[in-house]
Amino acid sequence: MRDIRARWGALSSRDYIRSVASNLSAPGERLRASWRRLSKFPGGKTLFSLMVGWMTPYSGTIGARVADLEPGLCRVTLRDRRRVRNHLASVHAMALANLAEMASGLAVLVGLPPGVQGIVTGFSISYLKKARGLLTAECRVKGLEVTAEQEYEAPVVITDVLGDVVAHATARWRLRPIPTR
Repeated sequence: MRDIRARWGALSSRDYIRSVASNLSAPGERLRASWRRLSKFPGGKTLFSLMVGWMTPYSGTIGARVADLEPGLCRVTLRDRRRVRNHLASVHAMALANLAEMASGLAVLVGLPPGVQGIVTGFSISYLKKARGLLTAECRVKGLEVTAEQEYEAPVVITDVLGDVVAHATARWRLRPIPTR
């Protein structure tokens, strides 16, 4: 352990975002382009959703589908099925949290201008009723013009097929321009 600290130094909370010179450090444009290209074809939204699940394997485990995506807006749906249920025959709380974080991530990343990166540094969720049936997580964000490092809160609302709100979530993001090397 001492050898690792000597080699890499102590990490601070500012080290959440590393300076990585790749399109993975700011994937918004790639996501926008993929959505525009795929969503207009039959099965394209499903293919895009599978691609997002491949890029973020943990989020991919719930099998959510991106229904709408544009800068500052994302709607993601989740079918109620056995693999996402709890012992109370409703959608598991962590599946709802995963769904909300996915909606937040896509809305924020696709809304960021080129040359800006972000990472989630906090997350909260309130469960209002048992979640059953087809669920939709919606995140709307604005004001993503980033010129210096800043905190940003992205609200997410999860509703059921009746339009009843089953959960509210907030993802706290650290946003900053990508440092030049």
